Amino acid sequence: MMTENNNPFNLKFIVRDYECDLQGVVNNANYQHYLEHARHQFLISKGVSFVELHDEGTDLIVTRVEIEYKYPLKSRDEFIVTVDIQREGNARILFIQDIFRLPDLKLIVKAKVTGIATKKGRPVPPGNLVTRLGLEP
Repeated sequence: MMTENNNPFNLKFIVRDYECDLQGVVNNANYQHYLEHARHQFLISKGVSFVELHDEGTDLIVTRVEIEYKYPLKSRDEFIVTVDIQREGNARILFIQDIFRLPDLKLIVKAKVTGIATKKGRPVPPGNLVTRLGLEP
């Protein structure tokens, strides 16, 4: 998958035994962990630090998560999580994410995560964060 500025971002994982339930498949809650970790690594790759933003008075928060489960992962499966970003309105940033099993690239999960920037608990435009992420202002 490509981001809006045409730089691909994906992160490789492997399913650990303890992430599976009694049926031998990844517990649905763990997919959110995979998605979150990939988003954080994407932001770090763009030079965005949660600690620095917080120290400056800005916090990035998730306001909505939509996940469509297509196919389960099992223990020891290798997979990648992709990250694409879009703007929505003045304040929201959408993270469009997919999970693909390796090596066959079978689609496992489609997700859309909505995030906003806040200052003192109130939504604010993301400001220069938009530029740092490679989005059009």
